[in-house]
Amino acid sequence: MSNTIIDTNFNFPNQKSVYKGKVREVYALEKDVLVMIATDRLSAFDVVMPKGIPYKGQILNQIATKMMAATEDIVPNWLLATPDPNVAVGHACEPFMVEMVIRGYMSGHAAREYKAGRRMLCGVPMPEGMKENDKFPQPIITPATKAEKGDHDEDISREDILKRGLVSEEDYEILERYTRALFQRGTEIAAAQGLILVDTKYEFGKTKEGKIVLIDEIHTPDSSRYFYAEGYQERQDRGEAQKQLSKEFVRQWLIANDFQGLEGQTAPHMSDEYIASVSDRYIELYENITGETFIKADISRIQERIEHNVLQYLNG
Repeated sequence: MSNTIIDTNFNFPNQKSVYKGKVREVYALEKDVLVMIATDRLSAFDVVMPKGIPYKGQILNQIATKMMAATEDIVPNWLLATPDPNVAVGHACEPFMVEMVIRGYMSGHAAREYKAGRRMLCGVPMPEGMKENDKFPQPIITPATKAEKGDHDEDISREDILKRGLVSEEDYEILERYTRALFQRGTEIAAAQGLILVDTKYEFGKTKEGKIVLIDEIHTPDSSRYFYAEGYQERQDRGEAQKQLSKEFVRQWLIANDFQGLEGQTAPHMSDEYIASVSDRYIELYENITGETFIKADISRIQERIEHNVLQYLNG
């Protein structure tokens, strides 16, 4: 698909380095400024798929920046500007090497662990007698170590984070407090759209002044799982699968095609028809999560558009 952005090779003024993650590409400039470009790459099971998804980068970037604006009164964030639909510009930060995963419901990875007979996740106990997609008595924080490109994130307990010195105890308490506050706000935002925020992850960093701020995406369908609130309890009572808004539909398609990112497995072929359907699903996710109509950016010359808009911002 030529109308997707899979890779970038920009050379912005005062550029110092480039970091290419699974989905985002981060250009570090002088004066501690970062230009983060959300590509159309699709990652699942910590593996980047061979083809991009039209508009996916725009969708993730716009949801993330909207959600940062909606939470900046409770948690400071890194964001300065969004000069292009796929681009966020902000303060350079030293990222914490843990992701703060918070779960309000026993779904996804937690449910798979539970089905395997485990009742402890990241050092946090899960009550007996729960069914998949049941609500936890209180949201639980189940951190993960941040993986290098191509590696799998790994569960880790609070105790091990402190023991390994990944985060100081003082900072970790702030991360936990911010995580719970963000999840509460995210839950309220979702409820206003008739949704349930099931689980999500937050990433934090420190500015050069030592301030802890929220970085990366927030409350997007790639980083979060949503259920439709209407009919949730009825489906639970009947033992039916929940209607959900997340990237889980991609994971389930991959599992059905014998792929879970395990050694020796090859990602299945994605036809143009399937890719178009995934793009449509991401647009549906955007509109349901934000309550706004998605406006497609011009993607006929997407690389030129991004470069023009970023340069105009930097020169302005």
